[in-house]
Amino acid sequence: MLVRFYAMKFTNYITALTFLCTLYGCSNKNSVTEQFPEPAIQPDTNSSKIVYWLTTRDESALLSRRPAIPYSSGVTTNPTVTIDTTQTFQTMDGFGYTLTSGSATLINKMEVSAKSKLLNELFGDDENSIHVSYIRISIGASDLSANVYTYDDMPAGQTDPNLDNFSLLPDKTDLIPLLKEIIAINPEIKIIATPWTPPVWMKDNGNSIGGSLKPEFYSAYANYFVKYVQAMKAEGIEITAITPQNEPLHDGNNPSMKMEATQQADFIKNHLGPAFQFSGIATKIIVYDHNCDKPDYPLTILNDPAAKSFVDGSAFHLYAGDISALSQVHNAHPDKSVYFTEQYTASTSQFGGDLQWHIKNLVIAAPRNWSRTVFEWNLANDVNFGPHTAGGCTTCKGALTIDGSAVKRNVAYYIIAHISKFVPAGSVRVGSNISGSLQNIAFKTPVGKKTLIVLNEADTVTSFNITFSGKTAPASLPARGVATYVID
Repeated sequence: MLVRFYAMKFTNYITALTFLCTLYGCSNKNSVTEQFPEPAIQPDTNSSKIVYWLTTRDESALLSRRPAIPYSSGVTTNPTVTIDTTQTFQTMDGFGYTLTSGSATLINKMEVSAKSKLLNELFGDDENSIHVSYIRISIGASDLSANVYTYDDMPAGQTDPNLDNFSLLPDKTDLIPLLKEIIAINPEIKIIATPWTPPVWMKDNGNSIGGSLKPEFYSAYANYFVKYVQAMKAEGIEITAITPQNEPLHDGNNPSMKMEATQQADFIKNHLGPAFQFSGIATKIIVYDHNCDKPDYPLTILNDPAAKSFVDGSAFHLYAGDISALSQVHNAHPDKSVYFTEQYTASTSQFGGDLQWHIKNLVIAAPRNWSRTVFEWNLANDVNFGPHTAGGCTTCKGALTIDGSAVKRNVAYYIIAHISKFVPAGSVRVGSNISGSLQNIAFKTPVGKKTLIVLNEADTVTSFNITFSGKTAPASLPARGVATYVID
């Protein structure tokens, strides 16, 4: 109604359109009428409205709040997406990014007020925040650290099976202080931690790249995890979950380690699980943490009753395979959770292509296949896509590009924001139907709001109906655009 009221005040269409663009932030790349055609049915002025936020492939709208959509007194012949809260599925644990030590270094170098503003934007709970509710960190260095390190590095040829030299010192300059600031903003933040490599003296090749864990150090490595969780707790940082190894079948990264499924099962059931149990550690153990092309890996562990008894669930990436692998594992072991923990966006890819692929396969399809989380990869890097280790990823583009105190928000920022801002931890996935080109997913939040995320895969503007509880609202999405709709 606000749009019509102001439009009627102008006698010239062009003048009206210019005013509307100023008011709502549209771009000359796509006209208002092209993106949002007039609904063919009359609004029901006695009903509430659906509010929504839009991101377009051409970046003319970036998590932009649009005019509310009123419910109508009838339905059109357009496709209909129906939200069905009588169908309930998994409870969501949260959404976020990996806070690499490289990200922490860049954020900590920002000017104090700029840093504070950014952290509140990411982790706060006001209307200007994207409400990140889960972060992933590395135990020791990842390949997006400035250098390789663990918490018990020893001179060549020396070992430390009793872990007398264990120390979090390498992360006490940047990562740990930043985590404390984040926790102060959001005390409910969840943290999953994973190692890229153990100390190299535990490995059969004595190298940060590749190799396998020596059987004689399985117990020492289990105690390494115990010491890590306890030391982080002493710093005021609760670790929600760990995985025993990042990408255990990819041994060419720096750092990395090969860990076959049978080795991980042995490590968990005979060492890590009992060590956590003996120490009274409630941190969850989540297996695998690698691609969807090898669901047999987590299934090997979960099919071992002794190992399964210590395991909370399985984690996945999607650099290979199909996202339906999550359902395959869930269906075989419905008493165990599944998680999606990593996907990167590349410096060589385009905003629109990444937006569509990640929204479809991660934000929508991962929860539709029972995932409780969605993580994009690195939170932040510099203008040269660093820091990274020698041999680490040189094309991984962070959700943020940080240049001094200046921040550029990249596609991964908006991918996660479209769900994290509107679907808090504790929300429940509910039913919604896929209709034509309209990929979608729906949730009910802890306070009873309904959130619907829709991706238009068509190359043209698509008009459709949103139906909930007997009421219908006409909606429209530009080609390859994504919107999050919120219903009270």
